[in-house]
Amino acid sequence: MNDEIFDIVNTNDEVIGQLPRRIVHRDGHLHRAVHVLVFNAAGSVFLQKRSLLKDTFPGAWDSSASGHLESGESYDACARRELLEELNLTVTTPPEPLFKIPACPETGAEFVWAYRCRSEGPFQLPPEEIERGDWYTPAEVTDWVARRPGDFATGFIVIWKQFTTQAKRS
Repeated sequence: MNDEIFDIVNTNDEVIGQLPRRIVHRDGHLHRAVHVLVFNAAGSVFLQKRSLLKDTFPGAWDSSASGHLESGESYDACARRELLEELNLTVTTPPEPLFKIPACPETGAEFVWAYRCRSEGPFQLPPEEIERGDWYTPAEVTDWVARRPGDFATGFIVIWKQFTTQAKRS
């Protein structure tokens, strides 16, 4: 995992080079990631609890699937790949793009595209990535984030707040 090569980007999300994952994280270089929110027919969202083996936010609750773009990979391709790697969920078309979050400290210097898709599961969760997961109503997640923000990866909190703000306008 630590020998992955990421594209590093400038403040306009334009690729300016490549570096190993460990250096990108250690030195805070701007890079790219995706988060996918998977909803079931009842409107609940699947959240994952990150493995304690993860190098960032071990044991924190997070989006259904998330991850870094590999060097040269598109956001859409990464979203499909992360769904397969983290949930064993195959989608034939990219999930629906919702919004883009600019790189900031809360996202770990990542430009993040957030996506949404639908699935009923069940999912196969790789233990090196995910400790466990479960379905929650949006109201439960919003209340949980408000009461116990420390339970979540900071990037998820940014994404969830943007998602709920956008949902209120729709």
